[in-house]
Amino acid sequence: MSSPLIQQLVDAFRILPGVGPKSAQRMAYAILERQRAGGKQLAWALTEALDKVGHCKSCRTLSEDPVCRICSSTKRDASLLCVVETPADVLSIEQAGIYQGKYFVLMGHLSPIDGIGPAQLGLDLLKTKLQQAELVELILATNQTVEGEATAHYIQQMAQQADVKVSRLAQGLPMGGELEYTDSTTLSYAFKGRRELDNP
Repeated sequence: MSSPLIQQLVDAFRILPGVGPKSAQRMAYAILERQRAGGKQLAWALTEALDKVGHCKSCRTLSEDPVCRICSSTKRDASLLCVVETPADVLSIEQAGIYQGKYFVLMGHLSPIDGIGPAQLGLDLLKTKLQQAELVELILATNQTVEGEATAHYIQQMAQQADVKVSRLAQGLPMGGELEYTDSTTLSYAFKGRRELDNP
């Protein structure tokens, strides 16, 4: 039986997605046995990030600044707004290098059973963005899951009420797949092949 402090460390690692009891135990023991300096660096980096990283006031992605670099860039196309579920989705699209517009990050998807409704996804802020004259097209890039599709449908109705063209990423994205884990080539085809959505 491990000491309370070691167990506390193991339990702390288990909050990470995909980390089970054995993986958490291996991580904890690796740090304590061989990587103490690295463990201190990890603790410092984690504390710094938790203290200094917040949300962009414009798109809601994670950012050290009040407005993130993408939103503050004058080189981005303000006529295009891509709606994604997570900051990791923004990173995946940026790494693909196919899109030069701006983003809106929901930080999740509609899930009434979990208490996640329009307010939790910042849809009031999105509604304000839909009123902006320069916005021409809203690109829905929520995940191809049941929740992602329901969220996309809800936002599609909002955009069409604001008379904004709505399109959805298409080719190559499998049903049930998540944007974060999609390769750059597939994302590139998905943006090029996006289709305009009709009125529901």
